[in-house]
Amino acid sequence: MYTLKKSLGQHFLKDDNICRKIVDAVAGEKPEQLLEVGPGGGAITRYLVQLPGVSFKAVELDEEKVQYLSATYPQLKDKLIHESILDTAAPFEGTFHIVGNFPYNISTQILFKILDWKAQVPVITGMFQKEVAQRVAAAPGSKIYGVISVLMQAFYEVDYMFDVSEQSFNPPPKVKSGVIRLRRRQTTEPVKSDRAFTVLVKTAFNQRRKTLRNAVKSLFDEAALKDDIFNKRAEQLSVSDFAALSFKMK
Repeated sequence: MYTLKKSLGQHFLKDDNICRKIVDAVAGEKPEQLLEVGPGGGAITRYLVQLPGVSFKAVELDEEKVQYLSATYPQLKDKLIHESILDTAAPFEGTFHIVGNFPYNISTQILFKILDWKAQVPVITGMFQKEVAQRVAAAPGSKIYGVISVLMQAFYEVDYMFDVSEQSFNPPPKVKSGVIRLRRRQTTEPVKSDRAFTVLVKTAFNQRRKTLRNAVKSLFDEAALKDDIFNKRAEQLSVSDFAALSFKMK
């Protein structure tokens, strides 16, 4: 068997119903290539490897889990990438889907990493700490709408699919979990550049209690800052508002 490592944020899924729901959601998107992030003890991996016609790989940092998975599922030979997802190069040529019970301590960093691959990743199905899942899916005007909401929703439509109870895991985490699906948008709002857009969003939310004018004044000329939109706060702006504003940056 294997041991759990707190330092890696490991909580393993033991509820077979939840495993099947996640796998069914993935199968419904008909992936040809699929990357699982953090397979851990293989709770959903054992179903994913059975999906017909799917080229499968998994990325796992923990050496012990890599050895356990290799021994338990011989069909994973040459399909396990032993490193952190944050350091991994795109594992396939062409497009691939991503699925995972994402390690909670780095889940937002994983989403930022996936944004670098967005041209290749049409669908992400992931389990997150519930409040992170809710933040990714949050609408403008809500208290939890923030950087991750805007940056992911600029490129993906987010569906909050279902909650997962603490009791579905071993050991039970201290937080509830949620599964979301992100599907890449057919059309996206034009932005000055991905980098400018990201800088604008992060700067705006960095001081979210201030008006936009005070939060982002370093990024714009005096003349641009006279626009009424700068009287609003970051959480009041939609993705398209931020996208349009990016063109007015210095």
